[in-house]
Amino acid sequence: MLVWTLNFMILVIYLSCVRNAGAVARVTCRCVNELGNETRPISVFSHATDGKGYYFATLSLVKLGSKLKINECKAYLESSPLNICKVPTNVNHGISGAPLSSYRFLENNIRLYSLAPFFFTSQAKPILNGS
Repeated sequence: MLVWTLNFMILVIYLSCVRNAGAVARVTCRCVNELGNETRPISVFSHATDGKGYYFATLSLVKLGSKLKINECKAYLESSPLNICKVPTNVNHGISGAPLSSYRFLENNIRLYSLAPFFFTSQAKPILNGS
């Protein structure tokens, strides 16, 4: 099992439904304590997306005063402010959770994660029986 500790985590995700400003994503991380036992997951919500659909979410276990170690994180679509574009899709795992894996280091050991775009749509896709 790979266990790594994050001091900060910053995500950049493009939420799209005609550049859905004000959309929110959630990042949920599975953690283990100092004895190696799995604990309850930790979730953080992003700031609302900007006019281009980008957002940042940060998580600092150090600032939380936590001795937990993170072993897996996923990002999910959370909410859209647009009534005409509120239905989340699972494009790029927006509903099932997009694993955070690829990152680059910024200053002060900050990891910057980038994920493929998530999407909201205007209506749920009908489920057809037998096809």
